[in-house]
Amino acid sequence: MSNQGDGISLSDTALLKRITPLRLPKPADAGKSINNYKMINRELIRIKTVQLTYAYFQNGNNDIDKAEKELLFSLSKAYHLYNSLLLLIVAITRMARKRINVATAKAEREGTELPSQKFAFNKFAMQLEDNKMLKEFTEQQKDIWEDRTEFVKKLFLQIEQSEPYKEFMDSQNDDYEVHRELWRKLYKLFIQNNEELDAILEEISLYWNDDKEVVDTFVLKTIKRFDPKQNNKQELLPEYGDDEDKEYARKLFRATILNANQYQEYMSEVSRHWDFSRLAYMDVVIMQLAIAEMLTFPNIPINVTINEFVELAKLYSTPRSGGYINGMLDAIARNLIESGKLLKTMPERNKKQ
Repeated sequence: MSNQGDGISLSDTALLKRITPLRLPKPADAGKSINNYKMINRELIRIKTVQLTYAYFQNGNNDIDKAEKELLFSLSKAYHLYNSLLLLIVAITRMARKRINVATAKAEREGTELPSQKFAFNKFAMQLEDNKMLKEFTEQQKDIWEDRTEFVKKLFLQIEQSEPYKEFMDSQNDDYEVHRELWRKLYKLFIQNNEELDAILEEISLYWNDDKEVVDTFVLKTIKRFDPKQNNKQELLPEYGDDEDKEYARKLFRATILNANQYQEYMSEVSRHWDFSRLAYMDVVIMQLAIAEMLTFPNIPINVTINEFVELAKLYSTPRSGGYINGMLDAIARNLIESGKLLKTMPERNKKQ
């Protein structure tokens, strides 16, 4: 299967693969209650804007509307992945149920002991399978595991041989919490770090290769917060908390593109002797995005903006980029405040004794 459904050019594909980070930052809102966090958060939006802004400039793209749609599409693919990973738990459970039905029929014919149905009817997995929000998702999007039964079967057989599975099957404790905790353990062991699964996901969508680490965190938090009292009405993550985050993505991307020349002038003002041709282009893109966020969003503190984009520089650019960008952005912010262009505050620099 190709990535044709992602709707991006071959040059975009190559660029996105080149700028995939080795690891992604843990979402800042991953520890909040399920009612207060969402799939697409500011950290993920910043990651995507770095990728798509870099691709936009490197490809010489002049269609900002098309590029903006691509940004929002890439964000929606992260939500698709979140639901698909939850559906993988359902697919494995259905595979277990299918196999247990065959084994039960055989045992009844032969008059032997019936196999345990404990895993096939795991209480958490059954609640997830019946979840209203997940069913609504599958009405809109095809379940990707329907065409990958051999992989699902292989994963189930691996699970069947694992210690957590054996301990669960041998345990006399049948509490819901035990059933739910089993799947949290199994997810970490067999889904979170699975190279074959990663290859399958990248084949389906090139975005998923670098989204998965962030999305895994949200899936695990979702599992942990499942409550049997909620039945099929258990809330999953919404795609966006509200329209504010989608608007944040649009504004950040557009401000960076439309004011690129002006932002580079701000960079030059604090680094007059620096040869921009020697600066990693990713550094330039990250600083432009940081300046755009400083100037466009009055409610985001300067130190938050600087810290977030410095972390992205450490992931995407050169080993020394983080320190350099931290110093540059600090100086740029102070210049913008002094000139009245930026109406925010910063602590005074520490004076040498």
